Amino acid sequence: MLTILQGTADLASILSFALTGAIVAFLWAPLLNKFLYKFKVTKGVKTELVAIGSQTHKANTPVMGGLLVIITVSVITYFFNWNRSFTFVPIGVMLFSAALGAIDDLLNIYGSERRSRKLAHIMTLMKVHRDIKMRIWYALTLPWTLFKRMSVWFGSRPGKGIFVHEKLILQFIAGTLTAWWIYAKLGPAWHYIYFPEIHWNIFGTQLIDFSFNWNAEWMIIPIIIFIVMFTANAVNIADGMDGLAGGMLVITFSALTLLSWINGFGEIAILNATTVGALVAYTYFNIKPARFIMGDVGSLGLGALLAVNALAIGEVSSLFFLGFMFYVEACSVVIQVLSKYILGRRVFLMAPIHHHFEIKGWSEEKTVMRFWMVHFIFVVFGFWLALH
Repeated sequence: MLTILQGTADLASILSFALTGAIVAFLWAPLLNKFLYKFKVTKGVKTELVAIGSQTHKANTPVMGGLLVIITVSVITYFFNWNRSFTFVPIGVMLFSAALGAIDDLLNIYGSERRSRKLAHIMTLMKVHRDIKMRIWYALTLPWTLFKRMSVWFGSRPGKGIFVHEKLILQFIAGTLTAWWIYAKLGPAWHYIYFPEIHWNIFGTQLIDFSFNWNAEWMIIPIIIFIVMFTANAVNIADGMDGLAGGMLVITFSALTLLSWINGFGEIAILNATTVGALVAYTYFNIKPARFIMGDVGSLGLGALLAVNALAIGEVSSLFFLGFMFYVEACSVVIQVLSKYILGRRVFLMAPIHHHFEIKGWSEEKTVMRFWMVHFIFVVFGFWLALH
């Protein structure tokens, strides 16, 4: 377990930041809501969701409600918890990812339709284009073309927003910034991946005796990049029902707040607590029927912040459980896509998995509450694991 000797904060101070985050967010939420409605920052329901009756009410609900959390956390942190060693990079990565999400949200609303050439078209041009130089160019850039076309599988139907491959490139930059910070600035202790020592005895019988400690060295860099990218997209994928992502993020960031405090990372504990408070306010307005939706600006920004803060306090091994349902949602999309394109059939009625249960007859409220409960159980397990 990583520890630091400076930057500690008492629990009362940490809780005061959670209350401050909630109060500030509640105070200016009506202004944000009015602004989003005034400028009609809305986008229609996805074509594939029209058949789900409970989704039709979302057609005129404003997106970019995640600005409530992003702006609240950024402002409070800048004025009251600014520290170049422990809050500068997390806030920077969050804002970078949120900006990417904001651009995507705005393009989906105000932009024009974007199209890209299909692979079959590129292959044809390689053979028949009049200019030999262009044929060579198409051949040399074929791997890039393959990457672009394969990335489309994991996104919604191409529309007005940023393409999946463009998002991945920009998220790679955010992940690289995080990896540089952790690898080069925080020190050699962060190059290790710890799996806590677990000694579980019942009635004198040892059931589990396990520990793992790996010095990843430079390999920690691609691992961190992957974690940041995957977590940001996982939260983005889970943001598909009123209250779903917000409620689960409250649970996760609450656990991260306590773990940060226990491990001695005062500034990060305060940052997480501020996020919890702002998320409580956001979720209040996002409960069905939602006054606004998080949008990519919130989900990508907060997903990146979740990953960075967990990595900063050395909780790589427990992160999967701390973000459990987010990763389940993301994995359901990966499984669905691979099954569809490799096996030619679907595993779920619809992915991500919350829509699978909705199609099976669960109400939106029932799905959200059950996902919250399952997520809470695994977060508690991840918290327990981190304490060992």
